Amino acid sequence: MDDIKADEVLDAKGLSCPMPLLRTKKAINKISSGQILEVMGTDPGSKNDLPGWCERSGHEFLGAKDEEGFFRFFIKKG
Repeated sequence: MDDIKADEVLDAKGLSCPMPLLRTKKAINKISSGQILEVMGTDPGSKNDLPGWCERSGHEFLGAKDEEGFFRFFIKKG
């Protein structure tokens, strides 16, 4: 995950479900196909929500990384 270069970063730390997913949907619409969105969040539910949403919406979930106190998620726009 350390070698992934995000084109856009979304800070969703401190937000509870469903806000991280809703903000991710808005942010992904602002980038071009093939670009990478990094989502930083603290909601543990996002570990299930984001990969499932990517699968349903045609985006590629590149993975997640646990940081100290938050998570990083990487999504490639389809």
